[in-house]
Order: sequence, then structure tokens, then C-alpha cells
Amino acid sequence: MALQRSDVQRVALLARLEPTPDQIDRLATELAAIVEYVDSLAEVDTDGVEPLVHAIEQTNVLRPDVAVASLSRDAALANAPVHNGVGFRVPAVLGD
Repeated sequence: MALQRSDVQRVALLARLEPTPDQIDRLATELAAIVEYVDSLAEVDTDGVEPLVHAIEQTNVLRPDVAVASLSRDAALANAPVHNGVGFRVPAVLGD
């Protein structure tokens, strides 16, 4: 499949690229080769092959979701350099 200069310019616009005229000619040739390769994949017999999400078998390793007691407020604030008894005090970053 031969790609036209306008096709390459459209793809470049979508990719926010500004190729030179020489680069457009080279890209047209390279993109045509890529499209030709992808078209050749349609010739592969995939009957009986189940679709895969990953090429290798993967399983999730998760721990059980069990509620446990957390730190008390006093314990959490014990090592804070500055606190107001309710939460951590930090310098303002957006103004007063």
C-alpha cells in the first residue's frame, strides 16, 4: 500500500510533528513498509488460538483485605515536628 504525502502529513499533524519535505518522503516509504507488514499478519492462521492479555501466564499476588487497628491520633502525631493536636502542621504552599 503506497502512502501519499497527505497521509504522512496527517499522521504528523496528529503526532504534533513538523517534518521537512525530505522527511515526509522518507516517512512515506517507512510507514508504507510498516503498513505492509501489519497487513501480512492477516495471513496468519489463528483458528483455535484463544486471545491473550499477556504473552506469559500471570497471576495476581494479593494479600487478603482484612481490617486491622490503625495508629491512634496521639501515636501518629507523637513524632511530628509541628502539630495542632488534630493534624500535622505544614508550611503554606499556596499562600495564607
